[in-house]
Amino acid sequence: MQLRGDQKLYRILDELGISFDYHEHPAVPTVEEASRYWKDMEAAHCKNLFFRNHKGNRHYLVIFEYSMSLNVKDLEQRLRQGKLSFASPKRMMKYLGVEPGSVSPFGLINDRDNHIHVFIDRNLQKSDKISFHPNINTASLIISYADFERFLHYTGNTFEYVRLYD
Repeated sequence: MQLRGDQKLYRILDELGISFDYHEHPAVPTVEEASRYWKDMEAAHCKNLFFRNHKGNRHYLVIFEYSMSLNVKDLEQRLRQGKLSFASPKRMMKYLGVEPGSVSPFGLINDRDNHIHVFIDRNLQKSDKISFHPNINTASLIISYADFERFLHYTGNTFEYVRLYD
């Protein structure tokens, strides 16, 4: 079976010895639509938002549990990175190699200069398993949380855990 998504990603996961459960589904550009296909998948499902700072010279990937909502003004206060706005599709492609609706930390494999800083809601650390798109929104991968952290170390991007909501 041909796995949908970034084939480079699958090679890297294999090299790192990271096993995953693979689930195909119709294209789902929002987590609200994706959640219909997650009901039988045992994992923390995430919303992944890609931001830029006011000057456009810093980029951030913010990861949190999909059912939570964040106010950008509140996020700016919590992250202390100044004024934030959503990054454009052009920036998504340049830094993550993905199109809107497919943002995933797996896209960090395309950030060769480690330009993106990752903020992860610390509540996700309690998860045994976590799921993300394999850089395309027609599939989801479930990996262990420990393997997710190993993957982040592999990419070389800086990351930190923050409390994104109370």
